[in-house]
Parts: sequence; structure tokens; C-alpha cells
Amino acid sequence: MSKLFIGGLAWHTTDESLHDGFERYGRIEEATVVKDRDTNRSRGFGFIKFSNESEAEAAIEAMNNQEFDGRMIRVDKAANSAGPRNGGSYNRGGGGGDRSGSGWGNQQSNFQSSRGYS
Repeated sequence: MSKLFIGGLAWHTTDESLHDGFERYGRIEEATVVKDRDTNRSRGFGFIKFSNESEAEAAIEAMNNQEFDGRMIRVDKAANSAGPRNGGSYNRGGGGGDRSGSGWGNQQSNFQSSRGYS
């Protein structure tokens, strides 16, 4: 199975129209337009899962930088996302005595003590 990223989609593109526009390149297991969870409107990109690699490559070759549904789209292999893109950690450092949950460590208390504040 091979997953493609489709960027630059028109706001009116649906899962069905995305599927229909790419099915000529092979068997599609899933076609999804990503939507905003609050408004349920398209975010302008989506994903297509092809059943095999050669079909996905054919879709990239044929559809990348082409007009689809009234917009120029970008088609590329989707990144494997198994978590946060910053290496797996949301913590920005620190620790020590920081209990604020901000992940910035003792920077504020260090600033205060270096300025003579207590």
C-alpha cells in the first residue's frame, strides 16, 4: 500500500471527487479530504491510499502540478507520521523545579535571581 499527499485542493473537493479523479491510475483503498474539526470545511489537502506502489507512482507522474477541480495541485508521497514531527517530544527542555507545565524549565526563576529579584 502506498499513501499520497494531495495539496492545493479546491474548497469544494470532496472525498468522492478526489477518489474519482485518481481512480484511473489504480485501485484506491481510501481517499480523504482533511477537514477542519470546528467548521467541517476542507483544509485544502487530502490523502489517497493506493493498493500498490506502481499505481501511486503513476498518479504522482500524471497529476503533480496539474489542474484538478479548478486548482493546481501538488501530489507527492505522504510522510509516515507516527507522532509529533519534532522527534517525538513536546517538551522544550527544562525540568528541574519547573511545575508550570510550560516545558521551559527554570528560566523565569533563573532570570529573577540573576536580576536580584526574589
